Amino acid sequence: MGVALLDLVETALRVAKQALGKRAGKPVSGGLARETHIVAHYIRKEEDHSYAELVDRLSLMPDVCERLGISSDAPPDPTTFYHSFDRYAMYVWRALLRVSAQQHPQSGHVALDSTFFERSNASQYYCQRKGRTVKTVKATTLTDTESLAVLDVHCCIKHEHDTKAGPRVVRRNADDLRAVAADNGFQDWHTEYEIAALDVDYLIQYRGSTPKAAANNALIRAKGYTQRWMSETSYSTVKRTQDSALRSQFWYRQFREIILSFALNNLKKLTKTL
Repeated sequence: MGVALLDLVETALRVAKQALGKRAGKPVSGGLARETHIVAHYIRKEEDHSYAELVDRLSLMPDVCERLGISSDAPPDPTTFYHSFDRYAMYVWRALLRVSAQQHPQSGHVALDSTFFERSNASQYYCQRKGRTVKTVKATTLTDTESLAVLDVHCCIKHEHDTKAGPRVVRRNADDLRAVAADNGFQDWHTEYEIAALDVDYLIQYRGSTPKAAANNALIRAKGYTQRWMSETSYSTVKRTQDSALRSQFWYRQFREIILSFALNNLKKLTKTL
């Protein structure tokens, strides 16, 4: 289902200003405001445009240009937006994701899970010349089980094990969490001890059919373990409504592209549908 582009732009502009805080507005050196670059990347991701197509489409949308402070008669060069994707550090994109998730009601109950994004969009010649053998990027996320908003994302190229990636995203958000539901791939004694030390309930099914395991699993299901599938719903929504293959060629840009995709999905829940 599509969303009203103008409403998406206004929502993204408001969230971008909140995420940037004191850094919002035009830089000292002049040019476009920092939030304008961020909203332009939202539009590019939503419409699945290249940078050249983005500038061309913006020149045909005077209402959008007016809200972004862009002159439709003299739009910026496509390389302006291309370099701004590099210029903003990873913590800026994480802040955007966090603020976009905060626009939704937070239940404190989250699902911890991982998904993969294809990074084979580049030509085979390029992959061979660069020695690229990894075909996917792994993303470990925290998804609120009520609002389906993605709270945090951890990306890796070398497919870090779930028991290593899981505690990282939980640790960063522990103050806002009450319970974390995960599958057996995130289970080991060290992970359970670390998350328990953060005063967060770790809901994970135990293997085996002993009376002790059966009783523990029944208790965990009663606490909301069955809502773990909500993370799969958020993955499906992102990959169906956006391109599941990563278009960027460099790994650090692919990480930012994944975070941008989840932040855009959070914002689209707040905008008017067509």
